[in-house]
Amino acid sequence: MPAQPAVDITWNEAFCSEGANCFRFGLDDAGRAYIGSTLTPDAYVSDSVEALRALVRAVKAGAADHLL
Repeated sequence: MPAQPAVDITWNEAFCSEGANCFRFGLDDAGRAYIGSTLTPDAYVSDSVEALRALVRAVKAGAADHLL
């Protein structure tokens, strides 16, 4: 996997579900949003706040239930 560019991300406290699967959400100074796992701190998904908000809403509505 190619290295991520260096950015200054302010991470929120990790959200952990059953089995200690922990994810965290963050923002950078440019207002981009990030989702990452605590198991691989240098790997994350980044997009606009609006795009990641839409992703979270879709997951809450069941769009990813087939993955469970």
